[in-house]
Amino acid sequence: MSGHIFKVRLQIVRQGGTQKRAKKAKGPGILSLLPFLPFLCSTLPYYLKPNFENVSRHQGEIMDLNLTPDEQQFRDELRAWLQANVPQPYVGSRNEEEKGAYFDYLRNWQGKVYEAGWASISWPIEYGGRGAALIEQAIFQEEWMRAEAPPLINVLGLSLIGPTIIAVGTEEQKRRFLPKILSAEEIWCQGFSEPNAGSDVASLSTKATLDGDHFVVNGQKIWTSIAHYADWSLLLVRTDPTVPKHKGITALLVDMHSPGVTVRPLKQLTGEASFNEVFFDDVRVPVINVLGEINKGWSTAIATLMNERAHLGTGVYIQFKRNLDRLISRSHEIKRNGKPASQDTLIRQKLAQAYLELEVFRLTVMRALSRMQDQIIPGPEGSILKLQWSELNQRMQQTAMEALGPHAQLHSFDEGQWVFNYLRSRANTIEAGTSEIQRNIVAERVLGLPKSY
Repeated sequence: MSGHIFKVRLQIVRQGGTQKRAKKAKGPGILSLLPFLPFLCSTLPYYLKPNFENVSRHQGEIMDLNLTPDEQQFRDELRAWLQANVPQPYVGSRNEEEKGAYFDYLRNWQGKVYEAGWASISWPIEYGGRGAALIEQAIFQEEWMRAEAPPLINVLGLSLIGPTIIAVGTEEQKRRFLPKILSAEEIWCQGFSEPNAGSDVASLSTKATLDGDHFVVNGQKIWTSIAHYADWSLLLVRTDPTVPKHKGITALLVDMHSPGVTVRPLKQLTGEASFNEVFFDDVRVPVINVLGEINKGWSTAIATLMNERAHLGTGVYIQFKRNLDRLISRSHEIKRNGKPASQDTLIRQKLAQAYLELEVFRLTVMRALSRMQDQIIPGPEGSILKLQWSELNQRMQQTAMEALGPHAQLHSFDEGQWVFNYLRSRANTIEAGTSEIQRNIVAERVLGLPKSY
């Protein structure tokens, strides 16, 4: 997008009631590549990797793919700031079980990003964002990847909870919470899943009983990301057990430092502990911390889940692209049968397939963003993104294992990133809604198919 520029203009020409496409292109436009996909599957890693500079912008019957002067200025401003401010890569332990040096490194970085006004460009200006248009958000993601900037530590607050507060929160809640989400002064987690309510979140049993101007919360959550160093949680609780399960739920903003909150990290296959069990024993939460309406928390939950599935798509592309670039680079160095792995026909095909799938994913993200431009809350297209990136990453990590061979299994090789990524990817098709759940959502809400039960 921000690298090599390919200018493609597509115009629909009406002739005798039919439509034909006339194309003028400088460089290999995406449509001109289609006849050569079989060839590209075995050769693409050795050729130029095109990035398309922009999202399509319709002008009557013409689709113009060029950045406007304002968009170019936005890109140049962001690129210059990143070049001047991206810190040196962190060196040392990245233990996620406690607030250590790496936590401070990431929090300080987000604070710097916030002070410069780049923390969440998609948020409205009045809430600390830039009110960025979709094309600017796409440019931002590409430039962030290009600069290899560190991640923002408060990712759940920025991409899930913050947008939900903006959509359904009170003005007091917006004033109280949004600035500290942006600055990473307060880190957020999301308390939805329970031992008996994972994919079927509405079956949750954590209860909240009204006691004066407070709710008293009792119950357990599980698989709660970063709860071990979170300051606040968006918590779903049952406030009316007498009505159907979707109707008796309330969303609460809960201080994780409240008496009665206990967090227990869960060791994963990778050896890290980014997920947690969280126990609530007579935890008092002010009624003013209800997000949305009492007993109507399911709509709040849906807003958060749709943000989760849509915004994870825009973020993971950066990580996946970096990983694939490193894998291709390593495949030129690792030997298989006395020759670089990149010269193995099967490995070349799989690397090319990973590249093509990643580009399809990037374009699908942009299509989803364009559908979201007139919506405050994303729709079910987020499920398509989540399904796509989770399964794409598992295939790509399998390819890495095959391409790099025994080296990829060593923690001493590339700091163990390949074995970590492979093991971690197994959770992708479970977290944020299983692939089975996503396919049901796509079938029912996108394709309009009848329920399967």
